[in-house]
Amino acid sequence: MLQVWALEGIPEVSPGDDLVQMIGDAAARGEPLGDGDIVVVTSKIVSKAEGRIIRADDREDAITSQTVRVVASRTSPTGHVTRIVENPLGIVSAAAGVDASNTPDGTVLLLPEDPDASARRIAAGLRERVGVRIGVIVTDTLGRAWREGQTDHAIGAAGVHVFEDLRGQTDAEGRPLVVTQPCVADEIAAAADLVKGKAWRMPVAVARGRSDLVGDLDLPGARSIVRPAERDMFRQGADEAYADGLAAGRAARS
Repeated sequence: MLQVWALEGIPEVSPGDDLVQMIGDAAARGEPLGDGDIVVVTSKIVSKAEGRIIRADDREDAITSQTVRVVASRTSPTGHVTRIVENPLGIVSAAAGVDASNTPDGTVLLLPEDPDASARRIAAGLRERVGVRIGVIVTDTLGRAWREGQTDHAIGAAGVHVFEDLRGQTDAEGRPLVVTQPCVADEIAAAADLVKGKAWRMPVAVARGRSDLVGDLDLPGARSIVRPAERDMFRQGADEAYADGLAAGRAARS
């Protein structure tokens, strides 16, 4: 049975804070961490602890600085511009993951520079402190193509199998599973968000009941979830792809 609960009592995080100590202390005050538990950490507190807060009077400039490739850009009737871009982590999201909420005026928060490395540091620290195997997932809130709303996704992972590979097995009717490979890291990230909430100041949750997913710290991290460019069928927005195709056709005729 899967159990998920949020850790209470984690204070506001500042640059240089020790997340291992904060998470370990919060867990010790409640249900102790056990072997096979997965600790799910909101990327915002990782960014704060790592000092990823920058001065930025214009959030759009910060988004531009974190943009590797523009996937799509739309202007609303009110003049607001939404940019879907690829950031240096390879993640495609709105605004490159730049966050201006719950930060001092005139500042924005960037995503961790290497979320997988951040997850490994936290996992290694918790394993040393508690003496059991702990997995760590670092999450961020992302939208989804074709669907309204947002859910939390894994952007960093350590000591956790991010996929559950069912290929080669059979379904309940005995039919072979050919492509079935659930991204369990994203599923756990979304489940954890149900108990963390967005405004409850509980940025860390624990998932228990999937110890089969917990393994060595050198397992592939969340970067392995990002689809390689050569297999990405949706590298551009519809309008951008149409415009590029039209331009290419005109060039070929000239």
